[in-house]
Amino acid sequence: MALASDSPPVEYRPKLGLRTRLMRLIARPGFQRWASAFPLTRGTAAKDGAELFDIVQGFVKSQVLFALVELRVLHRLMDGPQTADGLATAAGLRPDRMERVMMAATAMKLTVRDRKGRYCLARLGAAMVGVPGLEDMIRHHEAFYRDLNDPVALLRGEVDTELAAFWPYVFGAANATDVETSNRYSDLMARSQQIVAADTLAMADLRQTRKMLDVGGGYGAFAEAAALKYPTLQATVFDLPAVEETARATLLRSNAAERLHFVPGSFRDDPLPDGADTISLIRVLYDHEDQVVVTLLSKIIDSLPENGRLLVSEPMSGGARPEVSGDVYFSFYCLAMQTGTVRSAARIGELCKNAGFSSIKAYPSRRPFVTTALTAVKTRG
Repeated sequence: MALASDSPPVEYRPKLGLRTRLMRLIARPGFQRWASAFPLTRGTAAKDGAELFDIVQGFVKSQVLFALVELRVLHRLMDGPQTADGLATAAGLRPDRMERVMMAATAMKLTVRDRKGRYCLARLGAAMVGVPGLEDMIRHHEAFYRDLNDPVALLRGEVDTELAAFWPYVFGAANATDVETSNRYSDLMARSQQIVAADTLAMADLRQTRKMLDVGGGYGAFAEAAALKYPTLQATVFDLPAVEETARATLLRSNAAERLHFVPGSFRDDPLPDGADTISLIRVLYDHEDQVVVTLLSKIIDSLPENGRLLVSEPMSGGARPEVSGDVYFSFYCLAMQTGTVRSAARIGELCKNAGFSSIKAYPSRRPFVTTALTAVKTRG
């Protein structure tokens, strides 16, 4: 008789939970075939299939959109319905290739076909033309897509990304002294900042603000929007010296020019201008690592008076409930930048609390793909 010690070891297998067992069942090809045929489950199976295919084809859709922008097709349709042949001549494409593009645009609900076979702008296509900065961002994605060419290598930190070179300012003022590079960044941000400013001001109430400091404010798009909405508000933009000339010229053209100011400097290296009762960070924190954010929040709370307010507005992670814009697009964009990260409102609130802020409030966002806002108050001297 064999001794107990001679018995083969029993492999430990953790007990699977109900959800895990259910997911394993759904993952079986045989179950999928059955679910696709069974009357009570085939609707769900078809819906799952459509959603999965939409994820698979996502890159192709984005490239079709890039082609439409580069060929200015949607702009040409602003003049009225056109045939694929007419659009092909203007774009320098073969008619059959343009027909292929326009069928794709119609399937994506950017255009529609009329009874004569001509193409017209659909509501979504018209909105695409009208959203400030959207086409510039789509063109800019050419570099982002190259950085995503090997996503596993990107995740492993093995890619020398183009976006890191495009946004040198995030690594400190010493890396952003070139005026042309800084203005290229600021131009891109300024075009999209209008919609960010509008959404931020729809969420956060600045009626009690008298002097606002907009840190990292670029050409002053948010500062100007706030000053125009609140006639007694004065705003100072604090950003790198490389953008000063263009920023000052932009602010001087504003209808609120007498209440708008620019101070050059780096929040990483220089003290913040004092005198503000509200400090705004519009699309700033997610560009930087935690230690930079912690240092910046410490500077801010030291410069604010008691009951002074901090306003943060940027795309955010969904946290415990991940959402597509923050946890897919902006998360990987930050990864390609090689610095910064998308944080949830709860995480930003935690960093603010650690810095000494209280009365932290996150606002429901109607468009999280544009921005989400959070405010905090300094309640100590």
